Amino acid sequence: MMNNVSIITVFTLSGLKGTANYRLILFSLTLLCYCVIWLVNVTLIVTVIVDKSLHEPMYIFLCNLCINGLYGTSGFYPKFLMDLLSPSHVISYAGCLLQGFVIYSSACGDFSILALMAYDRYVAICRPLVYHSVMTKQRVGLLVFLTWLLPLYLMFMSTITTSRSRLCGSHIPKIYCANWFIGKLACSASTAINIIPYFSISFYFIHAVFVVWSYVYLIKTCQTSKENRRKFMQTCVPHLFSLFNVVVSLFFDLMYMRFGTKELSQSLQNFMAIEFLLIPPIVDPLIYGFKLTKIRNRILGYLTCEESSNSHYVFNTMNILCYFMVPLGTSDSSAHPPPPPPRSTQTIPIHRLVLE
Repeated sequence: MMNNVSIITVFTLSGLKGTANYRLILFSLTLLCYCVIWLVNVTLIVTVIVDKSLHEPMYIFLCNLCINGLYGTSGFYPKFLMDLLSPSHVISYAGCLLQGFVIYSSACGDFSILALMAYDRYVAICRPLVYHSVMTKQRVGLLVFLTWLLPLYLMFMSTITTSRSRLCGSHIPKIYCANWFIGKLACSASTAINIIPYFSISFYFIHAVFVVWSYVYLIKTCQTSKENRRKFMQTCVPHLFSLFNVVVSLFFDLMYMRFGTKELSQSLQNFMAIEFLLIPPIVDPLIYGFKLTKIRNRILGYLTCEESSNSHYVFNTMNILCYFMVPLGTSDSSAHPPPPPPRSTQTIPIHRLVLE
């Protein structure tokens, strides 16, 4: 049994079987999707960071959602693109553990950030008078830190537990690594391997219950006034759509891992596996970018060069040009002669005028 542990140094990924005929097409489409993911997410991240008026809790959480999307997709797309151009689809033992850690810690992080955004909308709409005292900079920073720490910690514990298992196989029926499939290759069942995933699922099920409760309360509150309904439609509808998108995508992947069947075609299984790595990272920034007025106006301002900012830029540019047009070796007084002295308003006596 110990010999098997020393032999298994790489895993074989079998999800790309039968794609040799259209591998270049898949590579082109995948590369295009990855470039779009980087474009839309980096645009929103830079917009929030550069514009100080967007340094508010909701936009800070949205910025972290986009950063988390880039973090998760970086664990999948580079390796997947390499596999599309390679005849053999293998991954090292350490690389497999790292890929599973990155992908699923990002998925859990998505859910944590969306739950945090639901709490932010609950306080903003249901308790507006205490919003600024509740969502202080220190508390926002702490909440963001926890939304990153908890998923990383849970997946780290799961990865460490999986890495200690003795493996009797190296075949993973997927296009990327997952701790669940590595655990199924263990020679003997381990209690820890089963407990930690179920604990993580239960933990994020509590997140889901909180999100549902908060939005039920929000809907009841928003029925009381038009202002609250306007806030709900502008800020909560994009969040609900993103939440639905992430939940459905993760549900498909979870069902595929737990109750996967060979009756489904390989293409459908692959789509179910990568749905949460494809749709949310593209759709979420687009939804928030188009729906949230401040972000939309700021991005359109960058694209169209607003008149005020453009004139300010031209004015500063002309000042710089004038400064460097001063000839070398001349002082400012020679380059820019002083204005003539002001005319004296003193009255000159007639007898002095005649004498002069």
